[in-house]
Amino acid sequence: MAKTKTAYVCDACGADHTKWQGQCSVCGEWNTLKQFVVPKSSNVPVGQSILGSTDGYSGNAPSVENLADIRMEGDSRTLTGYSELDRVLGGGLVPGSVVLIGGDPGAGKSTLLLQVTTQLSKQVSCLYVSGEESLQQIAQRASRLNLPVGDLRLATLTYVEQIAELVQKEKPNVVVVDSIQVMQVGNVDSVPGSVSQVRESAAFLTKLAKQTGTAVVLVGHVTKEGNLAGPKVLEHMIDCFLMLDSAAGSRFRTLRSLKNRFGAVNELGVFAMTEQGMREVKNPSAIFLERPDKTNPGSVVTVVWEGTRPILVEIQALVDQVQGGYPKRVAVGLDSSRLSMHLAVMHRHCGLSFSDQDVFANVAGGVRVSETAADLALLTSVYSSFRNKPLSKDLIVLGEIGLTGEIRPVPNGQERINEAQKHGFTKAIVPRSNRPKNAIQGIEVHGVGSLSEALEVVKTVEKL
Repeated sequence: MAKTKTAYVCDACGADHTKWQGQCSVCGEWNTLKQFVVPKSSNVPVGQSILGSTDGYSGNAPSVENLADIRMEGDSRTLTGYSELDRVLGGGLVPGSVVLIGGDPGAGKSTLLLQVTTQLSKQVSCLYVSGEESLQQIAQRASRLNLPVGDLRLATLTYVEQIAELVQKEKPNVVVVDSIQVMQVGNVDSVPGSVSQVRESAAFLTKLAKQTGTAVVLVGHVTKEGNLAGPKVLEHMIDCFLMLDSAAGSRFRTLRSLKNRFGAVNELGVFAMTEQGMREVKNPSAIFLERPDKTNPGSVVTVVWEGTRPILVEIQALVDQVQGGYPKRVAVGLDSSRLSMHLAVMHRHCGLSFSDQDVFANVAGGVRVSETAADLALLTSVYSSFRNKPLSKDLIVLGEIGLTGEIRPVPNGQERINEAQKHGFTKAIVPRSNRPKNAIQGIEVHGVGSLSEALEVVKTVEKL
């Protein structure tokens, strides 16, 4: 009998170590090494299928082909019936792919996948495997949401070997496994949810998807820090990693692709949790722009680019006298370090000092903005709050700010301006390089080259 071996895996980077140590020598993180039991070797002969083996690692005899001889299939993606999900996936589910969906408890992962599979089962064969809920619980949820339940196949299993046997028997096109943290491999001596089980279960299901051509969708838990639970190598095994986020107290959910081998990364889909389940939000800009009729100082709208489409969001700022101690710099939905850096740029190149002011910035709607196109809108809102002068509701601002005070162009500038014009904005302040050569009907575009010039245009256009 083969001797059981023990290794240590870093949760942060997935690196293997032969012994435990306080700091990972690869990524430098502390206290991230977890014990991992290496599975015993198998005596299954070479050439036996994965579905007939016990460890999931024996495959067909290896073969080599020339790249030019490989026949490319057409677009064989399977549309889920939800355009927001298809957008994030890159156009639908790819046969043989492994998709991992993570999110907080109660975000709606199981609800969304149950809705998708019940609709999708009308066209292709779908298998929903749950290791956390009973068949009665799933049936009650489907009945509460009034979902079509005639064609979806259900099973409650926790052993991946049994899932493989069921896939061989049912031959489904799509398999949902809820969740990867409760799955286990029979020959791994550890409890479900451990690094060993999560890693081996994911490897088994990935091999299953590649050899059978079945699209496998895994549900993953997240830690209290908001990261995916389990070893980091889990994210490297799968083809597509989606994160379903839910802001506290909000019924809206954002589905973002963090990794996608078949589409754009950072693509965004928006859903709303209702009594009838998850509903698509076709126009996300509308929900992020729910502004009062009378605008207040410190509010301005910008256009961010999420994946392949523009979305309008509101940037808010509050500048107030320091109430003692050091001035605060707080940003929610934005980079706090970038806020401090831009305040220094405004002081150096525009003569505005905030050394005795607290500055707070926020993106309305719970959106997270990471691109630099919102720099100019951020400082415009800060300037509006500092002067206590409101900006008009029909003004759009976008542009990147450099340390020398210049306004740098942003990608897809023309598309951003067109999106603003569609939503009724009549004035825009953009980088000079992004100013369209031909006038756009219904919107007056002002091109600026520096931060000081931008603030002068704001004073002129808004009559501050």
